[in-house]
Amino acid sequence: KIINMNSISPNLNIMIKAAEKASKILIRDFGELEKLQVSIKGPADFVTNSDKKVEKILIEELNKAKKNYSILSEEIGKIENSDKDNFWIIDPIDGTTNFLHGVPHFAISMALRSKNEIISGLIYDPIKNEMFYAEKDNGAFINNQRIRVSSKKSLNECLFATGGKKEIKSKLNIRKSGSAALDLAYVASGRFDGYFQDELNLWDIAAGLILVTEAGGKTNNLDHSSINNLKVNAASNAIYEKMLENLDKF
Repeated sequence: KIINMNSISPNLNIMIKAAEKASKILIRDFGELEKLQVSIKGPADFVTNSDKKVEKILIEELNKAKKNYSILSEEIGKIENSDKDNFWIIDPIDGTTNFLHGVPHFAISMALRSKNEIISGLIYDPIKNEMFYAEKDNGAFINNQRIRVSSKKSLNECLFATGGKKEIKSKLNIRKSGSAALDLAYVASGRFDGYFQDELNLWDIAAGLILVTEAGGKTNNLDHSSINNLKVNAASNAIYEKMLENLDKF
């Protein structure tokens, strides 16, 4: 077991178990992809199918534990159950394009929103076996290690992440990794110094936002009740304003 269960809430425990169970399918399907790259049908349908299978397992596991909680998921959309204050927010594969091309950089992302506030989040990279998780007022972790945002002060030492197809005009040192969830997890763990991106959906970023803030970082104020077309900025406190100024210049 990579995680000490004593220090986490029952709800996060449920999320971890669901992610571990669903990840077995993801790992197996990822292994199958190589054979599909050469098949007539091509891998795109297969990946959609993987997405749906993973989502199905996650939802089944969450429902078993909390059958009243509502759900917001990328594939299925919104499922309103009797408890509308608590929403599981799910992205079964964040980084599907990477997955599709056999690039091992994608994650299962899950969060719990309670009364329009994200109170716990989990991002699991099954290929690297890295489980990032955070709960409100309880810190952020990778597997069992506490994580903190980067402490760099100088922009030219920093590495930033973004996504999408838009061209970025900036002097910042920028990477596009293809997974918003992992980009935010990497900001939380100090691998990236900041992240900025618009046109996101809530399931891409819900878990990542609480990871960053619980790791001592800063994000822009988002209305967690809106679902689409979200803009996110996230970084350490030391770099946040400098990152925004740099983006504004261009």
